Order: sequence, then structure tokens, then C-alpha cells
Amino acid sequence: MVGEEGAFVLGWDEVLTEEELSMTLKVLCMSEEEFKEYKEQAGWEHDSEEENSTLSSEALSRLKAPCKKLLYDSVLLTLESYRSDLKAEQELLDNKEAFDKLSGREQQALHVRYGQKRILHQVLELLG
Repeated sequence: MVGEEGAFVLGWDEVLTEEELSMTLKVLCMSEEEFKEYKEQAGWEHDSEEENSTLSSEALSRLKAPCKKLLYDSVLLTLESYRSDLKAEQELLDNKEAFDKLSGREQQALHVRYGQKRILHQVLELLG
């Protein structure tokens, strides 16, 4: 359902793997009985026809409460997996002397991590 990496791709304006995230949230927020019924009725085939599967950034804020909480908690767990927080990354980026001491690869990694964290914080704001 999620794919081999088990991750979703979030962008500034939308979820780039919206179909996978939408399906995963839908299934994970079902009761056991709802899931059995959904599975028995071959609900998997009908989902591609649903109109409400688009997950733009603003649509994330309109998710049902259980799905919002699940996604919110998942984003928090992802942020906790980083060794430093967004503020520490920003301070390092703003400190030219410290930034220049990093290798080129470390500088690129810092930019990537910082961008990832900013997107995750944006998602938290939309869901909060």
C-alpha cells in the first residue's frame, strides 16, 4: 500500500504521493469491522474513482480528526528522528563561518535537511 520505501513524499504545495497517503490514512483510520467490509466489497478498486483523494496542502487541514491526528503524530515522529531541530539548522545556515567549515557534501546535506524540516513544520501547522 505504501510502497517499498514506506515513505510519503510531501512538497510545498501538495502531497506528491497523494494516492498512497490518502489510501493509507483511509485504511488506518478504519475500524476493524469497516476494514473487513471494505476488503470484502473490493473497495480497493473503487478508490481510484473517488474525487476527494487530492491532498493539496490546504486539503490536509480538512482531513477528518482521526486521520489528522495520525498524520500529525507521524510527522512528529519523523522530526524526532533527526539529530537536530529546525532552529539549529537555521543557526548553522546563518553562521557563515561555521557553514564554510563544512565540506561541500555536508553543506548540501544541511540544505536538504533544513528543507525537509521546513516542509514537515508546514504540515504540522496545517494539521494543528
